[in-house]
Amino acid sequence: MIVFILIPYLFVEIYLSLYVGERIGVLGAVVWTVATMMIGTALLKHSPYTLLGNMHALHLGKLDVKRFGDATFAYFTGALLLIVPGVFSDLLGAAALLYTAYLQFVAKMTPERTDFYTTQGDDDVIDAEIIDERGSGYDRLERKR
Repeated sequence: MIVFILIPYLFVEIYLSLYVGERIGVLGAVVWTVATMMIGTALLKHSPYTLLGNMHALHLGKLDVKRFGDATFAYFTGALLLIVPGVFSDLLGAAALLYTAYLQFVAKMTPERTDFYTTQGDDDVIDAEIIDERGSGYDRLERKR
């Protein structure tokens, strides 16, 4: 099954890489490949902060669980595809990162949840301390004897 996906992907990857390499030259293709690898690596190094930001947005109610999963998966996939050399993988990685940006900034524009610290239960409860007036010698164990 994976062969049916991998072989066309490799043909498209090789064709686009040769086409772009022919247009921008060998030096340009090498610079392109190294630059996208460095960007993908930097994105992976930054991924814990992105994940924490997504978790914070999830906590605030700006992202639901499905969008959180989609944004995290698209971010990691985009970063990994940028590391893989080739023009087609770079385009797919950029598309995944654009989808992540869409989920982060456009789809997340919902009002924040403000019901975090609501009180639960009765508001009439009075906190009290019970003081034993019989002295400190009276104990439960003494009572049972």
